[in-house]
Amino acid sequence: MKRWIVAAAIAAAGCSSKPAEAPVEVIKKPADAQHAGTTTPHGDHSPHHGGMVMMNGDMHYEVLLDPAGKHRVWFSDSVREELPASIASNMVMVVTPKMGANETIAMKIDDSGESWVADGHPLASGDLVKLTYAVKGEPFEIEIPVP
Repeated sequence: MKRWIVAAAIAAAGCSSKPAEAPVEVIKKPADAQHAGTTTPHGDHSPHHGGMVMMNGDMHYEVLLDPAGKHRVWFSDSVREELPASIASNMVMVVTPKMGANETIAMKIDDSGESWVADGHPLASGDLVKLTYAVKGEPFEIEIPVP
């Protein structure tokens, strides 16, 4: 009889446990066919936002130079996992057009905290964009010709 009571108690305890939680949806980062599933450092240099991917040490940054003047910069680590825009500071873009005066644009972090954004004049082929910023106090600068 005691065994029956113990078995009933164990069964009741199992029934009163919390219901299983719904599975968590895994969101995969965009990847082209060549780099799908790449997990090695620096194995993926494909643009995830339609821009140009470049490197600063082990960190990647993707620059989207919009012909209409809405520019963006995203950061990611060595295996292309997104980093918050706040990883960098003091981001400035200087546009040197083929003709006309330079335009200096102080970029700002977007409302989502994911990228740096700038609104400038439209770009043209042959313009030159100089991007400067700092990471952990170390300054960085690159010049990017507009295709």
